[in-house]
Amino acid sequence: MSDGRAPTFEVRPVGDDQWDVVAWLWQLFRHDLATVVGGLPYADGRYRHAWLDPLPNDDAAGYLAWCPHPNGGEAPVGLAIVHGLRGERRRVLAFWTSPVLRRAGLGTGLALDVLARHPGPWSIAFQRDNAAAAAFWRRVATTAFGAEGEAWDEEPRVVPGRPHLPPDHWIESRA
Repeated sequence: MSDGRAPTFEVRPVGDDQWDVVAWLWQLFRHDLATVVGGLPYADGRYRHAWLDPLPNDDAAGYLAWCPHPNGGEAPVGLAIVHGLRGERRRVLAFWTSPVLRRAGLGTGLALDVLARHPGPWSIAFQRDNAAAAAFWRRVATTAFGAEGEAWDEEPRVVPGRPHLPPDHWIESRA
């Protein structure tokens, strides 16, 4: 998998019996963010999961990217959670890919697949200090929506309830 070739993967909606898989991958997502947001696990050993707790519901959707596991079967190698499906604007709530497959096309493929499944305007937030996420989401926005300034805009916004933190950056598609 580290040979530079794009991985073969399939994006599928999270099945009713797969939310435990999402819960495990959510912890990896939060672990990756820990160095950016200064996050620590709670006393039960888990990172913050309040956003995940109300799922599934009819205003959100989860997607898993699967690829063949080298030892047989399939491996969940990517996670995307979106919400705002009942409203006018969709939002990426969580996005994670397996580190071993990063920079091999998995993240871009997963992101574009999920954005295409839910037409309409999108909001995508990332932390100012997460340079890799900033570059990634700007590339994805340009591919999915069009040119910055024409099809999407980016702006910093204060993190609600945390004015001491650097502002998050938000990409907002126009359509």
